[in-house]
Amino acid sequence: MMRKHTKEAVAVIVSLAVTITASAQNPFITNQFTADPSARVFGNRVYVFPSHDIQAPDGKNLRKDWFCMEDYHVFSSENLVDWTDHGVIVTQNKVSWVKRDSYAMWAPDAIERNGKYYFYFPATPKDSTIGRGFTIGVAIADKPEGPYIPEDRPIKGVRGIDPGVFIDKKDGQAYLYWSQGNLYGAKLKANMLELDSEVFTLKEFPTKGLKEGPYVFERNGIYYMTYPHVENNIERLEYATSDNPLGPFKFAGVIMDESPTGCWTNHQSIIQFKNQWYLFYHHNDLSPRFDKKRSVRVDSLFFNPDGTIKKVIPTLRGVGLTNALKEIQIDRYSHISGATVDFIDTVNTFGGWKTVFAKGGDWVQYNSVDFGSFKARTVTIRVKADANAVLQIGTKQNGIIAEAKLIKRSGWHDVEIPVKKAPKDVNDLVITLTTGKDVEVDWIKFK
Repeated sequence: MMRKHTKEAVAVIVSLAVTITASAQNPFITNQFTADPSARVFGNRVYVFPSHDIQAPDGKNLRKDWFCMEDYHVFSSENLVDWTDHGVIVTQNKVSWVKRDSYAMWAPDAIERNGKYYFYFPATPKDSTIGRGFTIGVAIADKPEGPYIPEDRPIKGVRGIDPGVFIDKKDGQAYLYWSQGNLYGAKLKANMLELDSEVFTLKEFPTKGLKEGPYVFERNGIYYMTYPHVENNIERLEYATSDNPLGPFKFAGVIMDESPTGCWTNHQSIIQFKNQWYLFYHHNDLSPRFDKKRSVRVDSLFFNPDGTIKKVIPTLRGVGLTNALKEIQIDRYSHISGATVDFIDTVNTFGGWKTVFAKGGDWVQYNSVDFGSFKARTVTIRVKADANAVLQIGTKQNGIIAEAKLIKRSGWHDVEIPVKKAPKDVNDLVITLTTGKDVEVDWIKFK
């Protein structure tokens, strides 16, 4: 049943809500570290509920080399390109049952039922009578962006992390999944706050290597259990299928291979939005030397005719159309030859990346730029040129459309050049250093 909450508690959580707009490719959130993205479609928007990696604060007796998380944000988008940060929805020291300063607000999930939004999160309880280790709590809201009000007790009978919630459209039955060595599942009561069955240990999964992060979805009568698993040294994303939400499940394949750069964890959710399926996951793009600070990504996902999932190859370009009138971050390329990518500021990685053209012939291709019916007259290049050089901008459809003759100049500056042949509709851009060397580009923008 619903528990009572004080007006003071409500006010505290409401005061945390702020809106910040971000626009990016992969990673698609670049104003903070994010991980474990739980994506949900509510109405005509996608909402992503990730965990929030931070640097372990001093004086808290915390490991500096481990995961540190104190709160949760929610982000939303109507096009998977422009994302709004709705601010903090739950924070550790504002949940009555959570151990103070435990910094263990790990992977969450959320779902809607009967006009209410339920946010599930793992945390360490302060009361030993609740149990040792992790358990899972619930916060409830009237809108997907909150404010969320935490229940004053975690879910009874659950011990573990990485909650995943699923409602079967066939009969309306809700299920909760979690992990702790094994993968577990149970039915939920209609109030979404209590278990309504025994806890089932889900079998037929690998017995070797860590497995966690259960996330279930249904397609064409097939129930897909997706999860990260350490088959070798780091996690890859796998899945199993069943004709029942609680199994038995049969291993079906790998969704995404291990990170080529060694990010130890991954964590997934899968949704269908506007007739396309998407895989949300994370990587350590903004912290390449410390994989406990991660960033969320999204790429398209496809199925074979027999219902099996085609393996997803991670991209920097991500998904969605990029508006030609906005800054086009060509470092999030579709293809590259010769050119390289580096941080603009290696100390403040939230400043983003730059594309480095070291020699003539280096190029990058950036796909799916939407010009619509707009007739571009100029293009602005945010550039740094250590020598005289020529940079060409073309499209796969129209050939060369602009050429910048760069003069050696210290520091970043904007160069605006005319567009010789204005593209229309959706185009794939190619940016090439034809002569010269040592040119760096932050972004380009048409107007």
